[in-house]
Amino acid sequence: MERMDITRRRLLIAGGTAVGLSIAATAGRDSASRLWWRVPGNEKPRKEGDVDHTSAEWVAASTANWRRADRPADYRVDRIVIHVVQGSYPTALKVFQDPAHGAAAHYVVRKDGHVAQMIRELDVAFHAGNQEWNERSVGIEHEGFVDRPADFTPQMYRASARLAADICHRYDFPADREHIVPHAKVPGTDHTDPGPHWDWGRYLGMVEEELRRARRRRTAG
Repeated sequence: MERMDITRRRLLIAGGTAVGLSIAATAGRDSASRLWWRVPGNEKPRKEGDVDHTSAEWVAASTANWRRADRPADYRVDRIVIHVVQGSYPTALKVFQDPAHGAAAHYVVRKDGHVAQMIRELDVAFHAGNQEWNERSVGIEHEGFVDRPADFTPQMYRASARLAADICHRYDFPADREHIVPHAKVPGTDHTDPGPHWDWGRYLGMVEEELRRARRRRTAG
């Protein structure tokens, strides 16, 4: 017997599909295209504690600080937003685990290069202060203060560049200033991070270097 999978296309165009009609009736056609994965059997597999970046440690953010999604099936991912905590690594973890905070990034990078993942890339983190940008981007937070250039250590730059290269590769977008952006450049934000001491030339050069290394590993393998 043929298995009758409910695909995204069927949800959008098969008027006889009860689930599709229900979603479309309540959420509208555009919203329905972003809810198709909620139909049983369509959502990507999830496992508690899984990470998207292999060297990251899983530290879960409060569920109040992000929204469940199924990216890139429902929203394309084509941006990375660079943040600075204005505080310590433990402070970032604490506030992102606080349901009253109302915001969290996908990743936090410590000065020594340790990386915590707090939200799956599948999901929409409340990090950019702009709904559209939240839906299309991955947020990387960095320990430190915008007015203390010494906080941006070589280990931090390297670990963040490796992470950013991994994200660029998986979602197939360029490692440039159009696609890897400061929080300050997100439309509507009042933030200034990562500030004038973040070395963009150095950072993007490292991201490109990590991408080249990854390509060589794939070719050799």
